[in-house]
Amino acid sequence: MTNPTHLKIDFVSDVVCPWCAIGLKSLEQALQKLDGSVSADLHFQPFELNPQMAPEGEDVAEHLAHKYGSTPEQMAQNREGIRQRGASLGFTFDMDKRGRIYNTFDAHRLLHWAELEGKQHALKLALLEAYFTKGEDVSSHDVLARVAGEVGLDAAKAREVLDSGRYADEVRAQERFFQEQGIRAVPSVIVNGRYLIQGGQPPEVFEQTLRQIASES
Repeated sequence: MTNPTHLKIDFVSDVVCPWCAIGLKSLEQALQKLDGSVSADLHFQPFELNPQMAPEGEDVAEHLAHKYGSTPEQMAQNREGIRQRGASLGFTFDMDKRGRIYNTFDAHRLLHWAELEGKQHALKLALLEAYFTKGEDVSSHDVLARVAGEVGLDAAKAREVLDSGRYADEVRAQERFFQEQGIRAVPSVIVNGRYLIQGGQPPEVFEQTLRQIASES
């Protein structure tokens, strides 16, 4: 039996981006299908959709209308499309609970720490669920520390990281690095630092592309 091809995957995303949740669930399913032929080293990299967002956040409908010029009808249609895509992948979007959009810088700092602790993937999923399934405030230190505790991280240490402002420079540097690489939209999935898969693609697209990359590696 041949050894699986090892791929390094940088998943550039934000925790308040619905297509990032869809992209992650699709990628996970693709990797399950490729189990045995491909092994992946998955790293979550920071991207802020709204780096200037005020601490108290903003009403989602107002934000989308202002940012994209979306009408209420378009928003309802988009929400339903996203809900259906999520459901097909086993992810629950409860859009009625998501009233506000938040600043995510502290969430990215916590994810940076979680990677050092070996729990980044679990925390990423839990934060996406906290926001999209439960409608929680993912800028709140209370929420972030609690969610960290729920995935097996030390909640008191998480609180310490959040309150101290630790890893701010590292997160800013990573954000800058990917912007300089031309990343302007998320999710952006970068394989082996060379191949780019963009958007919340279906699992089949991820599977096919990763298979192709593995055969060339």
